Amino acid sequence: MAVVATTVLSGFSPLAGGAGAAGVSVPAPRPAGSRGVRPARPAWPALGGARLLGTGACRPAGRLTSGEVGVRFGRTARWVEARTGFVARGVAAADETVGAMALAAARDALDDSGLPAVAVDLVMVATCSSPPGAGVVAADVASGLGVPGAATVDLNAVCAGFCYAIAAAADSVRAGSARHAVVIGAERMTDYVDPSDLGTSIIFGDGAGAVVIGPAAAGATGEPAAIGPVAWGSDGSRASLIRVEPESQRMRMEGPAVFRWAIETVHRIALDACERAGVAPTDLAAVVPHQANLRIVDAVAGKLGAVRAVVARDGAGAGNTSAASIPLALHRLRRARAVRAGDLALLVGYGAGLTWAAQVVRVP
Repeated sequence: MAVVATTVLSGFSPLAGGAGAAGVSVPAPRPAGSRGVRPARPAWPALGGARLLGTGACRPAGRLTSGEVGVRFGRTARWVEARTGFVARGVAAADETVGAMALAAARDALDDSGLPAVAVDLVMVATCSSPPGAGVVAADVASGLGVPGAATVDLNAVCAGFCYAIAAAADSVRAGSARHAVVIGAERMTDYVDPSDLGTSIIFGDGAGAVVIGPAAAGATGEPAAIGPVAWGSDGSRASLIRVEPESQRMRMEGPAVFRWAIETVHRIALDACERAGVAPTDLAAVVPHQANLRIVDAVAGKLGAVRAVVARDGAGAGNTSAASIPLALHRLRRARAVRAGDLALLVGYGAGLTWAAQVVRVP
């Protein structure tokens, strides 16, 4: 699974906050007959800030419990849960495609942000499970939102993809290349699971999560949200640890090796992101890791030293949803009121490739 990411990098004060949605000039609706053409809008000054404005989610109605998957292999629900932390996994129906779930999550995030869809000029979808030949998922989402002229990008950095997309979209907003971006992680991981393979069957699920990113005036204070610099990278020499077989299109994973790498490495990536953002782990109100396996989540959180932070455990009911897991987990924390607007949250993604990315954000 190749990493495809294009980003404009710019310096900024990452946690200075920025101007709220109410103070942003929103483009006027398109006149009739102008389909696909963006209306004229006032220039947004380059090298400003960027912040999260809202979150959204799409969770499939179908569920596969640990008891149901365990019985295939002569295992109990307790055995599966002890090794994964997952009680159930979301399973998408035939009509809940990657694009359909992405669109639903995007609409939910826009509703949460209070922005009209016409304000969006960049749509990014992080996914590794869109079917070959399906086209650009982000373009389908933009069309569904009613903004077919928006710039659109599909990005594949697998389980780190959402954090990669956050970095690219935020840098685009800061540089003035975009004004408002919808960033989505959407996956149908169960399409790539071999039902006879214990190692992947007990892990993966489906779903989509999204955020809206908008401008923040550089240097402003007192605002509730900002996006810090990304700590990211890859190690292609370990690509075989998690892979899709070309002929069968089924996923294979060297679980013990992945587990060892994650618990030895991911906390260092997280600490790097904190250092780049100028915050200490003790400043964090939330840690939102990729929900690879809750044993990994707990190990990473324990080594990080974020003693005041709530640790996201959305995977307990959703499974490992790859690029969708971080936005789904962040959205659930907000809905449960486990975090407040302005709180510092660490996002950290890691997985196949191997790829990784992390950044500190303020909760919208």
